[in-house]
Parts: sequence; structure tokens; C-alpha cells
Amino acid sequence: MKGLNILAAFLGGAAVGAALGVLFAPEKGEDTRNKIAEILRKKGIRLNRNDMDNLVDEIAAEIKGESAE
Repeated sequence: MKGLNILAAFLGGAAVGAALGVLFAPEKGEDTRNKIAEILRKKGIRLNRNDMDNLVDEIAAEIKGESAE
């Protein structure tokens, strides 16, 4: 059971790290949003422009330690 927890923590950290890397990459916001949308589409998740903007705002608020609500 402990092994599964370590694996889950590792995978969660890797996902967060990848998201942060994409968000802080020196690219235009539109390009970053398109990359995020493409990754989500490959996972079967479809978001419209407004939903994508909200998701990016929520992630940015979490990074800053704020509440997006």
C-alpha cells in the first residue's frame, strides 16, 4: 500500500511540474492555452475558450497561493 502512495505522489508531482513548466514557458498566453487544450483533448476533455481561461486563472491562483473564487 505504501508503494502505491509513493507512486501516486510521484505521478501527481510530475503532472503539476509539467503544468507549471508549460505555464511559465516563455511563450504567448494564446500558445500556452492551445498546448493545454491539446493535451486535455488527447485525454478526452474538451473545454471551450471561457472554460480554458477559467482553468488557467484557477491554476495561476493556486500557484500564487490565492483563492480563485
